[in-house]
Amino acid sequence: ISQTHPNASKLPLKDSFTYDDYRWAVSSVMTRQNQIPTEDGSRVTLALIPLWDMCNHTNGLITTGYNLEDDRCECVALQDFKPGEQIYIFYGTRSNAEFVIHSGFFFDNNSHDRVKIKLGVSKSDRLYAMKAEVLARAGIPTSSVFALHSTEPPISAQLLAFLRVFCMSEEELKEHLIGERAIDKIFTLGNSEFPISWDNEVKLWTFLEARASLLLKTYKTTVEDDKSFLETHDLTSHAIMAIKLRLGEKEILEKAVKSAAASREYYTKQMADGAPLPKYEESNIALLENTVADSRLPIVLRNLEDVEEQGDLKIDEAIDAEVTENGFVNGENSLFNGTKSESENLNKEKSNRETEDAKESFSESTDEVKE
Repeated sequence: ISQTHPNASKLPLKDSFTYDDYRWAVSSVMTRQNQIPTEDGSRVTLALIPLWDMCNHTNGLITTGYNLEDDRCECVALQDFKPGEQIYIFYGTRSNAEFVIHSGFFFDNNSHDRVKIKLGVSKSDRLYAMKAEVLARAGIPTSSVFALHSTEPPISAQLLAFLRVFCMSEEELKEHLIGERAIDKIFTLGNSEFPISWDNEVKLWTFLEARASLLLKTYKTTVEDDKSFLETHDLTSHAIMAIKLRLGEKEILEKAVKSAAASREYYTKQMADGAPLPKYEESNIALLENTVADSRLPIVLRNLEDVEEQGDLKIDEAIDAEVTENGFVNGENSLFNGTKSESENLNKEKSNRETEDAKESFSESTDEVKE
């Protein structure tokens, strides 16, 4: 459009500026824009931050904030750097899918890598109303997008709480609604130290093992296929990233299967041995710790985003299900795991490095359930 505008002749590079140049320019701005506070600190706006923006990513902590008094971005070094060494910063707790889509690179050994998984309680479930109420009291929606993490254990406190409610019997649900110390029971839903029952633990880990196994079967290639392909083919940088991305997802799912199987076996043995359930004592725990390092959970668990109604299922259906195009993850109509809509991109790009509160110079930021 600019080249056909009446004033186009006055524009620099009029005759040499191509569509590829345009794509490069837009990509550069979109992947480097950051949120900074306006002068009065009342809202945020988008801006480019020269020099700081040239730093590449590494694992670590958010050490960048905005100083309103001096109207400047301030970044503390993650470590001591010697003259001539490359300076790295931490972009945030992003999955490799987010790095590939939004920043154009794949980060090996990403300690925050994860695979999104959509789960929900079926409205046809006989116990739906009770499960929905228990989940509501814990601050968790009946249908949402969770994540399987590359770390051990592979699930967050939110997902553990959801799965426990998802697998509860009618009696267990009543105990969490009207039973003695029902508030305490809601409080510890996301704490791995206080199982609902051995049977409930066996059911939830059996379900997770089955669901992760089904998701693995939706891929057309195996982990070994991908590794061999990377070694034996001369690939473009884009192809390498794409293969590494699907390989990483499969490795996370395989870890989840193994972890869930080990937990299932452990709790099956506990149940067979008639082991006593650990008892909750109020003095033992002040707040729940998420299995993901960047989150702490009070009584009401952190809200999850991307709530969706699709993918609702009952426990017996889920464990016995055949592989179908159910849209749980990587479905034909879904984006890569971790992607945002275009409108979200404007607000969520590398700007996640900035603190959520513009008045604080430095603070840690938390990721999505982000999962």
